[in-house]
Amino acid sequence: MNNLGIWKTLFLGFQHVLAMYAGAVVVPLIVGSSLGMNQQDLAYLISIDLFTCGIASLLQVAGGRFLGVKLPIILGCTFTAVPPMITIGKLEGLPAIYGSIIASGIIVMIVSQIFSKIVKWFPPVVIGSVVTTIGVSLIPVAMNNVAGGQGSQSFGKIENLGLAALTLVIVILLNRFFKGYIRSISVLIAMIIGTAVAWGLGIVDFTSVSKEKWFQLVEPFHFGLPQFHLSSILTMTLVAIVSMIESLGVFMALADLCEKKLSDNDVKKGFLAEGLAYVIGGMFNSFPYTSFSQNVGLVALSKIKSRSVIVAAGLILMVLGLLPKIAAITTIVPNAVLGGAMVPMFGMVITSGIRILSTVDFKQNENLLIVACSIGIGLGISVVPSVFKEIPESIRVIVDNGIVIGSLTAIILNLILNRKKETAQHVNTPQSAAETL
Repeated sequence: MNNLGIWKTLFLGFQHVLAMYAGAVVVPLIVGSSLGMNQQDLAYLISIDLFTCGIASLLQVAGGRFLGVKLPIILGCTFTAVPPMITIGKLEGLPAIYGSIIASGIIVMIVSQIFSKIVKWFPPVVIGSVVTTIGVSLIPVAMNNVAGGQGSQSFGKIENLGLAALTLVIVILLNRFFKGYIRSISVLIAMIIGTAVAWGLGIVDFTSVSKEKWFQLVEPFHFGLPQFHLSSILTMTLVAIVSMIESLGVFMALADLCEKKLSDNDVKKGFLAEGLAYVIGGMFNSFPYTSFSQNVGLVALSKIKSRSVIVAAGLILMVLGLLPKIAAITTIVPNAVLGGAMVPMFGMVITSGIRILSTVDFKQNENLLIVACSIGIGLGISVVPSVFKEIPESIRVIVDNGIVIGSLTAIILNLILNRKKETAQHVNTPQSAAETL
């Protein structure tokens, strides 16, 4: 597959791992801490995430004759899945999260065969509204961590606010004065420095690291067998469709970099691999996986386009997933430091939505109505979830989730108001979305 040699291939693969490591470990940190996991369970969640990231990446880059887009792509958990997973976990428990991930993965595998026919239902006005709503709903999670974590005895204390501010400032400075690789891992560097400062203040406790084992096999359904709830499946399916459109942009960008002509069959096999990655993530009690756009920048920067480098990265991720002591080191990051890192990361989800909406023609009143109603209703329900407390339970499970009802509002209003309008503009949307995230 290349003539780089094994050591150079491993080194370049490890560089890809470092580029996506922050995104890979922050998601389980956020979800696990938001759902009240202890440090041992949190360490396992990070380990299994790294392990299944490796499996998912191998499926995409070297999946076989009928699977994978065969481009140098790393897969990781999409941030758009974070608030739905937290919401589902709090309302219906961890098994419901994994049931929704498995079900949505199966749906992605089915939809992959007809995606070109239904993508017209998701023009920029719909995708932009959905991504913006998801992004804004993430901010309360970030701010709770900035203050020290919801329910923490030190909530709102000056040391927490100072650590969060320090982490945020470091991210900003690294992005201001550095380019390329340093910029791509700015969040990881900021978290390391923030944690080091917190250790100097006596806030960090290494007890959990010393107690953790060096090696542990992963196991499917570690946190319980999956449960399937309609509202949870709808939520995760909407996230999956948004991720498919973002992944299409990543496919297009990498195909251009690798000077490869991307056929419809290549795209279908790429989406099929992503759907299977969802199913595997759910089975291993991990996360839904999608193409990571930050690694596209690394391919462009390094000029190394060999798939064997990504195979090496996938294998390294799987090995790291078997070393819980390494994952335990990640769990000592204080909530305030994590919150400081969350603010720019979650803010980027919002700006991604805004960037997509910037391609929409707002001179058309129909588009204004779609955005206003979908975001307004979605955020309204998220802020005041008790608005539907008097309606029957069978209906409430669907309308009680702001992301679901906001997304459905955008889709339905677009079909009603824009059904006769040209929707071909969606062709340019995915790449802009992927470049932003």
